[in-house]
Amino acid sequence: MPFYWKPRVHRAAFVAAHPDDETIGAGGQLSLLPGPVFIHVTDGSPRDLSDASANGFRTREEYAEARRCEFLEALRAAGVRPSEAVALGYVDQEASLHLVELVRDLACLLDRLAVQVVLTHPYEGGHPDHDATAFAVHAACRALPAVSRPQIVEFTSYHNRNGEIQTGAFLPNGGYREAAVPLGPRARARKERMFGCFRTQQGILSHFDVSIERFRPAPVYNFAAPPHEGMLFYEQFPWGMTSERWTGLAQSAAESLGMGGVLRSAV
Repeated sequence: MPFYWKPRVHRAAFVAAHPDDETIGAGGQLSLLPGPVFIHVTDGSPRDLSDASANGFRTREEYAEARRCEFLEALRAAGVRPSEAVALGYVDQEASLHLVELVRDLACLLDRLAVQVVLTHPYEGGHPDHDATAFAVHAACRALPAVSRPQIVEFTSYHNRNGEIQTGAFLPNGGYREAAVPLGPRARARKERMFGCFRTQQGILSHFDVSIERFRPAPVYNFAAPPHEGMLFYEQFPWGMTSERWTGLAQSAAESLGMGGVLRSAV
């Protein structure tokens, strides 16, 4: 059966690793949602100050505040009024070090907000925070009673393809069908305005197409194994995270949460 994206049907929450990930993945759909919830796992500001300094900020906190302001400006530019916009505040590049706490934070939020659909990242090795967010969403939903467990829908992020960044496409995973949603002139213009608000992120945003968005129901993932063979995209950077370390952290978190030796989860 093909997957059909129906943004008006349920109360939706975007659980994104960084301020701007929701816009990259689904900016063309945000205005269609009645009172969406936004949950950002990290503040978008690494402990290493190179990104902050390159954008003219002296401290990590100043850069984090700028990224939060850019996100809120982008929502205003799109005419989007969120019912909630929660910043969990983990340090950029370090969400994988706090998986147990992150799962518990998300489970409480999703339950309190009565979310029916969660839109989030796929598990693809693009960024360790993306993968941590995917893990946490799956585990948090699994921790909720089956009767109130949200559906998990994925938007595209990025991953490694022959040493280059691959955007706007999912890694193949078990034949799960996706919905490709072309953006018409008005939606495309709206997404371009949103992109323009993220002034500190123009370098990375230049890699993303604004003419189409893709969604799919979340596959069943084995978070104790790498998402694909070979080098992951984030392993090209000196962030202190490798595939082996990440999967070990996921395995340890799953055991601490009482979810077995290997977390295999999709709802």
